[in-house]
Amino acid sequence: MDFKRVFLIAFLFLVLLSTVAVVSADDSYSISKAHVDLCVLNDGLLQVDESYVYNFDGTFNGVYRDIPLKEGESIENVKVWADGAYPVLEQTSEDGKEHLKIYLYADSAHTKKISDCTVTVYIQYDMKNVVTVFNDVGALQYKLWGEEWDVGVGEVTAYIELPNGKGNEYYLNPEELTYSSSIDDNVISVESNSISKGKYYELLVLMPVDDFSSSPYAKHVDSDGREMILKNLEDSKNSQKFWGSVTWIAEIFSLIFVPFSAIGTYLKYGREPKVNYDGIYEREPPTDDPPAVVNAMIDSDTFATPNKKGFEATIMDLIDRKVFSIHKENDDLFLTVNEGADNLDKAESIVVDIINHFANKGVLNLTKLDDRMDSESNAKWFLDHFESWQTAVEEEYLSEDIQKRYFDDTGTVIAQAISLLGMGLGIVFVLIFLFFDFEGSTTLLVIGVAVAVFSYFLLNRRDDIFGRWTEEGRVIYLKWKNFKKFLNDNSLMKEHPPESIVVWKKYLIYATSLGVAKSVEKAMNLQIPNVHDYDDGVFMYHYYGYHTFYHSYDSAHSTTTSSDSGSFGSVGGGSGGGGGGAF
Repeated sequence: MDFKRVFLIAFLFLVLLSTVAVVSADDSYSISKAHVDLCVLNDGLLQVDESYVYNFDGTFNGVYRDIPLKEGESIENVKVWADGAYPVLEQTSEDGKEHLKIYLYADSAHTKKISDCTVTVYIQYDMKNVVTVFNDVGALQYKLWGEEWDVGVGEVTAYIELPNGKGNEYYLNPEELTYSSSIDDNVISVESNSISKGKYYELLVLMPVDDFSSSPYAKHVDSDGREMILKNLEDSKNSQKFWGSVTWIAEIFSLIFVPFSAIGTYLKYGREPKVNYDGIYEREPPTDDPPAVVNAMIDSDTFATPNKKGFEATIMDLIDRKVFSIHKENDDLFLTVNEGADNLDKAESIVVDIINHFANKGVLNLTKLDDRMDSESNAKWFLDHFESWQTAVEEEYLSEDIQKRYFDDTGTVIAQAISLLGMGLGIVFVLIFLFFDFEGSTTLLVIGVAVAVFSYFLLNRRDDIFGRWTEEGRVIYLKWKNFKKFLNDNSLMKEHPPESIVVWKKYLIYATSLGVAKSVEKAMNLQIPNVHDYDDGVFMYHYYGYHTFYHSYDSAHSTTTSSDSGSFGSVGGGSGGGGGGAF
């Protein structure tokens, strides 16, 4: 596939999309009022009662409600009832959301659809791990109205019952949406102005930490939170005021500068040089570089930085060189660090250190490794050393001088700057739409989303889209790509099979670094029917332990991401919210 051609086609499509005018049609239903009751229990459970007054003009099947769930949050005990109709609930969970589809009928036999009527829908549920307990404060950040509703709402009223009536603080954002609010003992009362489509209304409550001495249903963070939360809140408000001054000039600038500067960068720096090489495929590895280096040069999105596949290939290479040995007991796979391993480079030594860290007397249970990444300390340690391994590969084999010898990243650096600028402009436009009402705000949103999406795509492209290989680097790149093509083509492998198990192992290791190990495995099964009978660690690791560290990296990253509460209090980051509509 010609990735540069695909990129250009996608780019032109996004430019066209960003110039299309948005025409809105009148809604055939409206929500005149929403009411939310929140009850915060001292065990951390949040009880939620919602009601929505729907005014239907026409015939409808019912309504739906989407409730987003952050990492670790859950919903239980969902109940639904209605005034003015007979409801039937259909509940599903997918894509980090709880989807409530509520069919509404005009008769108790559930045979007639509702039509031209007013219906009040009530939804009740419990939420866990929404209240966050820090060392110095308990906190709830919750959207009373979400930005994903299909229509706006006439007003939102809310009553929030807290564990006790002392030491509570609350904030409502955006402030201009608040009509009135008060706190009486342990109950906060809120009434909003009308809220237009695409906007949200959020509550932030700080409570004494002593209210949650025993709170199994709360999220616990082992750090002080009050000062951080208030700083995030103040920073968010200041940011809103600052970016409110952005004008249409910025929109025009973003629509013209971002895409056309990207095109100019590609035309000047991204086109590859012509080289004197016209090979169709390569049957042998073109160079004797370690698999991690090949991965960093050929298969990684960031040139010179190996990825998870390169790490897996390094493990297999060290098994082949007897640095590690592997065996299976029942359903568990064990990796043993052998003594006397010599001639290891710095990157390989880091891999050995990682194995030893999680091993027990030099023996690591690979099957249980993924579970150990649930620990935040283990996850952080692993990610830190994984990054050290990446750095070591680059420093030892792909230094700055070698990179310049093979690859010109001038266009990559320029494209990165353009993409960061475009994403910044797009995010600013969306924020202005969310927090400020003015004529033309919908157009601003469309332009902001289009520019941000395009810029994100620009930022996450392979380095060789806007950068280019030198003539020497291009030849090496094409040879390795043709070797990858050979490994990935079963017909070629059948026509030119390796002559020994040793070569098969070499193929499998490099195929792992290039992301085509499954193809080599398939070819091996066709050429060597009894390959599983070979008592060889490389084959055993591939069949039973393949992607072990690949998955462990993802688990570690998920653990550290989900435990990060450093943005708590930033406006718009609360739980709840979501949206809904009618169907």
